[in-house]
Amino acid sequence: MLPTLSPLIVVFGIMITGFIVQKARLLPEGSDNVLNQYVYYIAFPAIMMIVLAETPIEAITNWGFIGGYSLAMAVIYLITGLFSLWMQPKDKPLAAIRALNTTFGNTSFIGIPLMMMLFPGDQLALAAAALASLLSVTVFAIVLAQLALFQGQTDSALKTVFFALIQNPIILGSLAGVALSAAHIELYRPIADIIRQFGMTSSPCALFAIGMVLCKANQGSRNAAGSQSRIVELTMLNLSKLLLQPLLAYLLLSTLGISGPLLQMGVLLAALPTAASVYLLAHRFNVGATSSAQTISLGIVISFVTIPLLHHWLLSGGENLF
Repeated sequence: MLPTLSPLIVVFGIMITGFIVQKARLLPEGSDNVLNQYVYYIAFPAIMMIVLAETPIEAITNWGFIGGYSLAMAVIYLITGLFSLWMQPKDKPLAAIRALNTTFGNTSFIGIPLMMMLFPGDQLALAAAALASLLSVTVFAIVLAQLALFQGQTDSALKTVFFALIQNPIILGSLAGVALSAAHIELYRPIADIIRQFGMTSSPCALFAIGMVLCKANQGSRNAAGSQSRIVELTMLNLSKLLLQPLLAYLLLSTLGISGPLLQMGVLLAALPTAASVYLLAHRFNVGATSSAQTISLGIVISFVTIPLLHHWLLSGGENLF
């Protein structure tokens, strides 16, 4: 498990540093927003574009990986949403947020740097993280449309999803990369290097920003429920995200013919804790923001144990268990 712990310590160490800096107010107010905007609009589109542009189109269009990963998210999303509606039939927005908590893993901010460290020099690892991020962003857009529809902010969920996707810089950067790969166009070396340099800043900036965002989120929820029902909710959400989704991804990816390192990548990406973007969406629509912040924080701590365990299981022959 030590090979996995080392990169995890790096990842979480940068996040904790961001948390401490925000807690100590060492940077001007609003610095986390500026950093998030830089990562969202510049750094991540750059890394997605250059990674996909330099990946063979055959590897990008691996339908077994896309199908298995997507189905794992969809099944967990439906199970969580339906269970939430069974418990609270009238609260559809809360069901959508809970379902997003169990499916939208941090495949960009945590996934990309983790893949880079676990599979150094393997372009396929970055491509897998990029594909997982694209699929996750699509789910995020669907939930955004659901919430807007539930609260009367839109009359067309499809139109909301469409505009959310085409206005997303990560999606646009990814599409540009896929187009370059499909057309077998090689970027002029200095231009490619400029894009790559911007992209390489995405990991430390994103992880640092996560720490800052979680600090602010938890400052607003420190006095929130520590009741038995809240504890059960947080436990169930993280159990679904950190264990059920990766195990289901393993089963589905294996069934669809994915094996070897790509199978490991898919399972580990599915095992990542919930993205901080879920809290931001919940806060925007005033639906389950406190529980989302607590789910994310708890999930990050638990994943420090679950990810090494899953990785160790895969390396020790997990592929032969089903």
